[in-house]
Amino acid sequence: MQVEPTLTTDVVLVGGGHTHALVLRRWGMAPLPGVRLTLLTDLVDTPYSGMLPSYVAGRYSFDEAHIDLRPLTRFAQCRLIVDRAVGLDLAQQRVLCANHPPLAYDVLSVDTGSTPATLSVPGAAEYAIAAKPVPALLRQWQHLVESVAANPQKPLTLAVVGGGVGGVELTIGLQERLLGLLDTLGQPTTNLAMHLFHRGEELAAERNRWTRRRLERVLRSRHIHLHLSEEVKEIRLNEGSDQRVVIGKSGLAVECDRVFWVTSAAAPEWLQESGLSLTDQGFIQVSDTLQTLSHPNVFAVGDVATMVNHPRPKAGVFAVRQGPPLTDNLRRSVQGKPLKPFRPQRQFLSLIETGDGSAIADRGLLSIQSPLAHRWKDHIDRKFMARFSNLPVGQMPPAKTPAPAIKPPPPCAGCGSKVGSTALTEALRRVRQDFPEVASDAVLIGLDAPDDAAVVTVPPGQVMVQTVDYFTALIDDPFILAQICLKHCLGDLYAMGAQPHTVLALVQVPYATPAKQADTLYQILAGTYKGLLAANTPLVGGHTVVGPQLALGFACNGIASPDALLRKGGMQPNDVLILTQPLGTGTLFAADMQGKAKGRWIEAAIAHMLTPNQAAAAIFRTHGATACTDVTGFGLAGHLLEMVRASQVAATLNLDALPVLAGAAKTLAAGIASTLQPQNLHAAEFIDPAESSHPLYPLLFDPQTAGGLLASIPAAAAQACLSDLHCQGYAHAAIIGQAKKRSHSKVFLELKSA
Repeated sequence: MQVEPTLTTDVVLVGGGHTHALVLRRWGMAPLPGVRLTLLTDLVDTPYSGMLPSYVAGRYSFDEAHIDLRPLTRFAQCRLIVDRAVGLDLAQQRVLCANHPPLAYDVLSVDTGSTPATLSVPGAAEYAIAAKPVPALLRQWQHLVESVAANPQKPLTLAVVGGGVGGVELTIGLQERLLGLLDTLGQPTTNLAMHLFHRGEELAAERNRWTRRRLERVLRSRHIHLHLSEEVKEIRLNEGSDQRVVIGKSGLAVECDRVFWVTSAAAPEWLQESGLSLTDQGFIQVSDTLQTLSHPNVFAVGDVATMVNHPRPKAGVFAVRQGPPLTDNLRRSVQGKPLKPFRPQRQFLSLIETGDGSAIADRGLLSIQSPLAHRWKDHIDRKFMARFSNLPVGQMPPAKTPAPAIKPPPPCAGCGSKVGSTALTEALRRVRQDFPEVASDAVLIGLDAPDDAAVVTVPPGQVMVQTVDYFTALIDDPFILAQICLKHCLGDLYAMGAQPHTVLALVQVPYATPAKQADTLYQILAGTYKGLLAANTPLVGGHTVVGPQLALGFACNGIASPDALLRKGGMQPNDVLILTQPLGTGTLFAADMQGKAKGRWIEAAIAHMLTPNQAAAAIFRTHGATACTDVTGFGLAGHLLEMVRASQVAATLNLDALPVLAGAAKTLAAGIASTLQPQNLHAAEFIDPAESSHPLYPLLFDPQTAGGLLASIPAAAAQACLSDLHCQGYAHAAIIGQAKKRSHSKVFLELKSA
């Protein structure tokens, strides 16, 4: 029997910057047994700074210019926690998160990047578009491009504040994209005016004199208005319009439609209260080993850090060079080995885009502008990004565990597999301290009592509705997994017209030390408490075991009036079928397991999987639903066939009306399906095969996790019901078909398409 390695150490990476992306790639090549790697990031698609100006100019696609962290973390056998760090508890060794419970670490690395310094200028934070965070910049830029495309005759004036290399490249990229768009639409390019404000006498003060002068010549040749030695003192709105007014120190005032802010880098504010050693500018001070000066088990890299012995500009090239030494020192740190110093280079090649297929190559005192420099930059950038594509996820050999001096006994089964009382008690203590419990008068004996079972009362005249579900983890974030699993399990109650009454938890945590077991349990219980708070339902008990992987389930009890129960067998001919949630979780997560799903697809799917069914069930009852079910493991076809059989009717389903999760159609087209899909295909013998070639036909058999509700509504109430669902946040709810009288044919479900 193969024994899984016991988890003993947590290495947490905060931020998905370039350095951490390289760490993940290198770690995936040789993971350490017993060490759990976790990435905490608020972005699943991290933009590559080297390609940003060209992406803005339209020369690269989104996927070409972004590192998708989800397949990268799966390749590295790394947990992905999508959230934002807001502080540190250094004493307890925990990262404080915006929306998750604190995340425990043994070794920590910070690579969150920097932010533009805008707070000192009145109006900048309110009326300017900051260069960072980059996703916010790109969203506003896309909206601007769309508005220009919709109304190209309208004159447009843009301003960029900051004349460093980043500001210059962004200015050229903005202009190049918009001039190309106006030309394509047959509009005069004179409709666009560009202004660049810079407090210095020369642009790009960090580069050599030839480059500085050349950049000024390039901008002027492109008819960009340069305002050198013009420090911006204020940005304000024109009264009665959306126009911004940029006011300089000299008194110059320029009216603009949008202002982009690309000034010097500033440190994230939360670092001020972190307790780490910081520079006067607020950046984390690190030694030659990339450790913070104050805490040896905390590392920092990229723009957020400053090497005290070798200070360098905040440039992406240095973040990239820190990847290998950080990986090596993280490994050495958890293994108790001496760390190795890293000395960054003093000079580096800077390739600056100047538009129209040309670039400046600058290193030390040498510079040249040439299309060859542009092609060289494109080659370097594409080569860097190629490191993070086509990763052999699922093909890496399992890490070999070093043979211990004394072979540990195999893990016990039976009651010996239970989580110990110490870990369980600690997890419950923490979650009760951090999250409110739902109080219920129906609970006579619950978690607070030492008794062997919970005791609850059932209101007179009510019936008890009971269900249970359990599955292995499809994501590695236990806090989010608990909410998804709870939504999945409670769906049966809502589909029956019942209200949740009490819940029992069934948890399997991976092999780990008691402290690590307690932390995993805490994350699961925190997610459970959050989900139960929304459902106003108490957790009254459960059972925990240890095993090779994380698994979770809930036994859910609900109450309902006997005459108010919803069944699958109530559909009437002409009733309209309404589905509340898009389909596709089976194929998407199958693709995710193979590293073939984009991170943004999975995050969008998770957002739907976290949307409770409670309000939808209430809306269905209000509009006189005749039958209802939740769409889960058997897929839409399987669950709908259960309804039509029980109701002794047939149904027509419109394939073109099916709501589909982003990316699901692409993964299905690529032949990626859940391992349960072949069994679900047995339902096809009761379905009209006329539309079996439709691209969404396989979606009918796709098993759903935490799926939505499917209900039959009287035709007269269907549109009002759909409108109410949309108003309550079920934006993708759709009418997908209609019930009809059953013929003597074996076909219970007919398909149609536009």
